[in-house]
Amino acid sequence: MTELLQPTATRVTTADETPFAEDDLGTHERIVHAHDERSGLRAIIAIHSTLLGPALGGTRFYPYPDAGSALTDVLRLSRGMTLKAAVSGLDLGGGKAVILGDPRRAKTATLLEAYGRLVESLGGTYITAGDVGTTSDDMDVIGRTTRHVVARTAAAGGSGDSAPMTALGVFEAMRAAAGRTWGAPTLDGRTVGVEGLGKVGRHLVALLVEDGARVLAADVDPQACADVSRDVPEVTIVDRVVDAELDVYAPCAMGATVSATTVPGLTARIVCGAANNQLATPQVEDELSARGVLWVPDFVANSGGLIQVAGERTASTADDVRSRVLAVHGTVDGILALAAEHGETPGRAAVRVAQARLDDARTRAGGGSR
Repeated sequence: MTELLQPTATRVTTADETPFAEDDLGTHERIVHAHDERSGLRAIIAIHSTLLGPALGGTRFYPYPDAGSALTDVLRLSRGMTLKAAVSGLDLGGGKAVILGDPRRAKTATLLEAYGRLVESLGGTYITAGDVGTTSDDMDVIGRTTRHVVARTAAAGGSGDSAPMTALGVFEAMRAAAGRTWGAPTLDGRTVGVEGLGKVGRHLVALLVEDGARVLAADVDPQACADVSRDVPEVTIVDRVVDAELDVYAPCAMGATVSATTVPGLTARIVCGAANNQLATPQVEDELSARGVLWVPDFVANSGGLIQVAGERTASTADDVRSRVLAVHGTVDGILALAAEHGETPGRAAVRVAQARLDDARTRAGGGSR
């Protein structure tokens, strides 16, 4: 572990891309481990790429079973942020951070301020935001010790919680997939299973119900289920959604729920949700395709939150941001059209779009390191 205010950079050249080593996105630029005994902070920041701009990505506060699991998660998440920014046309790179621990017990102002100092020590190469286990209020606290933070509350000059815009982007991605699958960009009359009723899932179910969908929803937290039942009584709470009779499966909790184990029982024609790293391995998309299931790449579908916080850096209005998030519909439709044209899966088509933009940036930079 490194000292908190003197993080040691490590260039990773092996293993960090598995199981996603089939493209040419490259290895991570920098991985910083930090442990601050006074506050109890244990964190990892992974900067995957700064080719297009500073690496922006949220901070996940989660009770990982061990440090290895945390490292695996942050490496995959940061790589996904590179893809997300590139496909979305944003001048941002990809990065992510994880804080190890149970946020309900370990989260304190002292710890968050210590984490802010860690972010500040990276000199703006990494910009943090909220994620699982962190909120806009937490970003306000982190902002006491670093300038490199977005998604703070409106009172602190930020754009607030990015969950509503993330949910809107997922909804538009789902509508685009519905148009390709059933000929009309609507979920009216379709059965959608939403797995995870956290910050994004609860907003998504409201949008789906408003569009006329029949929504089944599940969450491991009984209180989250109770809150959604109270706020959106049309939703049916079930124990599991992945193997229910569905038209659309929307994973909105943790990743890797679409696997060789779950695919055989999947009845949905579309998989589109807010969770990151939904596929356990890249090969799972081939299994989905063989079964006639359309997967909307998660790093495209859930880009609304990134689009929102990127807008803070350009002083965009709320209307401008909403317009860009609604444009996720067209981005997804274009990727699905490209996949059909080239006879490839949407995931490969989306990576190809992102990779082309990164390659162009690398060429314009003279082929130098990121």
